[in-house]
Amino acid sequence: MNLLRFIEFLRRHLKTVVRLSLAVLALLVVADAVPALVDKHHAHTKLEHLPGFWAAFGFVACVVIVMVSKAFGHAGIMTREDYYDE
Repeated sequence: MNLLRFIEFLRRHLKTVVRLSLAVLALLVVADAVPALVDKHHAHTKLEHLPGFWAAFGFVACVVIVMVSKAFGHAGIMTREDYYDE
């Protein structure tokens, strides 16, 4: 039941959770821009030298996964609720 209370707490304080998440993301992007913290000497591509590249890459990859999953679902994986009643 502790997990349920935690989820309800997060739902009640959704704006605070979103703001805190964005602040942590901003701090990570800033930390990624500091050369003393992140060694980018062995980066494989020029894009990897950009601050926050992996954060943006991960976000775009997540969006693509969700969109492809939804397309699979609408293409036939999802069925009606009364599928077995016939």
